[in-house]
Amino acid sequence: MVLSVSDLSIKFEGTRPFTAVNHLSFQIGKGETLAIVGESGSGKSLTALAIMGLLPKAATSHGAMTLQVAGKELPLTNSSRAQLRGKEMGMVFQEPMSALNPVMSIGRQLKEAIMQHQAITGAAGKQLAMDWLDKVQLPEPPKIYDRYPHQLSGGQKQRVMIAMAMCNHPALLIADEPTTSLDATVQQEIIRLMRYLQDEHQSAMIFITHDLSLAAAIANDVLVMYKGEAVEYGKSSQVLQQPQHPYTRALLACRPSPGQKGHRLPVVADFMVTEEVAPHPKELPTVPLVVAKEDDSIKEPLLTVSDLGVWFPENKDMLGRPVSYFKAVDDVSFSLHKGEVLGLVGESGCGKSTLSKSLVGLLPVHSGSILFDGKDLAQMPLHQWHDVRRQIQMIFQDPYSSLNPRMTIGDMLMEQLMVHKIVPARELQKEAVRLLDLVQLPASSLHHYPHQFSGGQRQRIGIARALALRPQLLLCDESVSALDVSIQAQILNLLKDLQQEFQLTYIFISHDLSVVHYISDRILVMRNGKIVESGTADQVLSQPENAYTQRLIAAMT
Repeated sequence: MVLSVSDLSIKFEGTRPFTAVNHLSFQIGKGETLAIVGESGSGKSLTALAIMGLLPKAATSHGAMTLQVAGKELPLTNSSRAQLRGKEMGMVFQEPMSALNPVMSIGRQLKEAIMQHQAITGAAGKQLAMDWLDKVQLPEPPKIYDRYPHQLSGGQKQRVMIAMAMCNHPALLIADEPTTSLDATVQQEIIRLMRYLQDEHQSAMIFITHDLSLAAAIANDVLVMYKGEAVEYGKSSQVLQQPQHPYTRALLACRPSPGQKGHRLPVVADFMVTEEVAPHPKELPTVPLVVAKEDDSIKEPLLTVSDLGVWFPENKDMLGRPVSYFKAVDDVSFSLHKGEVLGLVGESGCGKSTLSKSLVGLLPVHSGSILFDGKDLAQMPLHQWHDVRRQIQMIFQDPYSSLNPRMTIGDMLMEQLMVHKIVPARELQKEAVRLLDLVQLPASSLHHYPHQFSGGQRQRIGIARALALRPQLLLCDESVSALDVSIQAQILNLLKDLQQEFQLTYIFISHDLSVVHYISDRILVMRNGKIVESGTADQVLSQPENAYTQRLIAAMT
């Protein structure tokens, strides 16, 4: 076996000591892939960090780990890991932007990783770096070599991370959620690339994910973790087709499927609570969602977008005047009625987020009109946006970066309420507690800071903040893309509940067609700044007409 882990435990000391990983054992053979599956906080990433010797200072690990190198079994100790890391053990991190050095060019970082472990000249190191950029299928390696991380897309940065992890032909590769925030088509490309490089070098691989369908596509064996323990371990076909533990069945059931549209999504708690009385909780009766809607045919649209163009200057003349433009949104038109959910889907770079930001005045409009409640937002002067922002709010993809880390949750919520005079000053705290209750968070959250919450909880705070101004329209920009499937199910159920209670209208933006189909009444498909297909959610998913939409659906299944 290339890697053997026996009785691994990881503990955190301090004022509140706890065990994060408890008596974990597994092994991986040459050329094989083990998928470690579970929600955030289950111990997946900590297990990987323990193997690499990168645990935080507050954590201690116990147990035995060995790595086979050149036919010899080496015990993984603190000193041996430092020598093996980068050469015999490589790691691809979930967020490449934070893993790559923003002030170093891509080529220099890759060359440094190569020369650290291979006795070659600088010129040879540069050439080998460019060869690896080509091997991970990046266009024009000489140009990519001189670019910086912020100049590459998410998928391109992840390819660079794969090159850095594989360039020294490691015996073990660890990939920690390497495709979580990527489009389905890009995700497939990354998976194919990793499998190709793994086959070429016969590396053993640990693939960490919360998506069981992704584990099925890449892994020989699957290890399911729940609260730091292995609850299921075996061949992927056995674990995924005949799951024995309720938690495994929950993960399989939480992801939206076409048959679940119009019903509440199950969550992990449903399965864990009912296991004692229901041997097969995957057969729990579904709960219909009933949303009272007005007749669209007899009312005016809440939002009408006509011939919208959002352009960015590409080249300028000697006087600084634009001579050519990049058309991020090009001649887009659609309408939206009160109480409706409009899904907007497409790959990264298609113009989805640019469109949403233009609707709330965060990006200037080049041409066209945005009629909202009888007002043209495209022509509206800045000083008039104050009142409009009360009616249109946005829920961002990453609530951690959109929440002020220096303000408590209560201060953030009450600041908006005070600025827009939603309630009298004496009722600010009471209203903030009510908002937290709406998104199922305790009143004690008022006194905590964003970093003290999980990803799913932060997303709930983002929703509460958006609801504080009592808007008519909510723009959800990739608001569930990076969440675990069970947390994603909770947020989708919450959005549906809030829509029913307050007759909210949503524009729901995502690259995940299964999620968009579940929550949307109608779907628009964008590509290269244009709408290439539109229709009801069922029509677009079951009878796509455009070849691009067909490719997106094929990547989803």
